Amino acid sequence: MGSSLSYLGTNGSIVVPGLGDIPESCVACVFLYLTPPEICNLARLNRAFRGAASADSVWETKLPHNYQDLLELVPPERYQNLCKKDIFALLSKPLSFDDGNKVGALQEVWLDRVTGWVCMAISARSMAITGIDDRRYWNWIPTEESRFHTVAYLQQIWWFEVDGVVNFPFPVGVYSLYFRLHLGRFSRRLGRRVCNYEHTHGWEIKPVKFELSTSDGQQASCEFCLDETELDDPHGDHKRGYWVEYKVGEFMVNGSEPITEVRFSMKQIDCTHSKGGLCVDSVFIIPSDLRDHKRRGIM
Repeated sequence: MGSSLSYLGTNGSIVVPGLGDIPESCVACVFLYLTPPEICNLARLNRAFRGAASADSVWETKLPHNYQDLLELVPPERYQNLCKKDIFALLSKPLSFDDGNKVGALQEVWLDRVTGWVCMAISARSMAITGIDDRRYWNWIPTEESRFHTVAYLQQIWWFEVDGVVNFPFPVGVYSLYFRLHLGRFSRRLGRRVCNYEHTHGWEIKPVKFELSTSDGQQASCEFCLDETELDDPHGDHKRGYWVEYKVGEFMVNGSEPITEVRFSMKQIDCTHSKGGLCVDSVFIIPSDLRDHKRRGIM
């Protein structure tokens, strides 16, 4: 047997409570357990939900504990009078920054709109690439396929080495680092995407070594053959013509230091053969659980 709640109106009629009768404070308590997109959707229901969806007490829990460090990347006039909800919206858009190693804003950081976790992308232009200034080896290609609108394209080289470093106040957590690479040179012709593999060679002979290290002594490394073909792939060359993100490893931030320095590299310095036909876009640093959450449909 179920039960229902009702009360008498002023004219003696029976009134059944609805969503509009839930106190705003109670709605805010429920919102603490929901994601930002869910909160914004429920804000359309009525005034109480709309008020709770704008409460600073709710959005404070969605921001990383050190969100003030992220705000330092933004001119003060852009956030001084903002509520916590608007601050979350501001930080969920990519913010360009430069940690002092290069001239120009060649790195971006943002909050994932569902989890509020900090994500980062680092442009190839902010990395040290052997031979990058010699156009016999490397060229910069403009493209809309990169969030930085340009990628480094390797025509041919014997000594392949790419190094980078970033210093940032990462919130406490476990992070994964990825290199985003593409075999072959791509372009658009008559509205269609086409790939040219004229310079693509040498990557199947020996693997590329990827490494990362942090200022507190953590290290990780792995090796990948960039042009290997799996036996169960009927078409072959499954890595050609696609952007592939190679996971280098993970590192942990425990909050003991205000700034974490992360160094990363990829290299193939065996000079017995040349290699070429590779696009280097960027490095991504994201919370290790983020992709697993999306893969399982939690987000």
